[in-house]
Amino acid sequence: MALRLASSRLASKAAKNVRFSSVLATPENDYMSTVESKEQVLNWFAEHRACAVLRTATSEACPKAMQAAIDGGFKIGEFTLTTPDCLDHLSNFRAKYDGEVLIGCGTIMNIDDAKAAVDAGSEFIITPVMLPDVIEFCAQRNIVVIPGCQTPTELTMAYRHGAPLQKLFPGVAGGPMWVKAVSSALPFLSINPTSGVDLDNAGDYLKMGAASVGLVAPLFDPNAIAAEDWDQIAKNAEKVIGNVKTAGPYQRK
Repeated sequence: MALRLASSRLASKAAKNVRFSSVLATPENDYMSTVESKEQVLNWFAEHRACAVLRTATSEACPKAMQAAIDGGFKIGEFTLTTPDCLDHLSNFRAKYDGEVLIGCGTIMNIDDAKAAVDAGSEFIITPVMLPDVIEFCAQRNIVVIPGCQTPTELTMAYRHGAPLQKLFPGVAGGPMWVKAVSSALPFLSINPTSGVDLDNAGDYLKMGAASVGLVAPLFDPNAIAAEDWDQIAKNAEKVIGNVKTAGPYQRK
């Protein structure tokens, strides 16, 4: 049985046929995961290539919106710390979809945030900006970390600090062509654009060299959330996943 990223809440679960097993975060191992777990997470990103990035104003909307995205085909979900009760929802979805959907945490701003996310069951960590201390903490423990970067310099520095994927945030002028230019010049990067990615161009970003993409407001339409139109979010998910699949799997570097 392959190993899955640490979660103190889930470590007591009985062994079952899942893609990963849990590793208890204790003072003795200090949130240490395994190389095998890290590789499994990266392979999952390479296969599915699209992450549903959720931020809601209310706790009540959060699980309903994420459920709609999963129902529409998403296999990777990111709960952001700016959402009320984020870690509770993350923990619930990790337990519900263990081995079926990869669940991570975003808007991580420091090491304590990262620890709390791992304790809740997060399988990967995403920061909105390039934070070397968080990157190094995760990299030293085989926890997949995807830091936010704006320039080729920041993308490269994130890679050098140990980030196997680099989040492009916010969006840049040129969109997919910018990703193509930077990926060609710096082929060791594995870029994950978020802002600027929509239901129609997600596949274009991937075909131009992006490793994966994150979908935020175009997927989780604020008007649909306000109207509790979960069917619309599921339809958005179906559309973007259809475009993502045209790009095929990512060849890891």
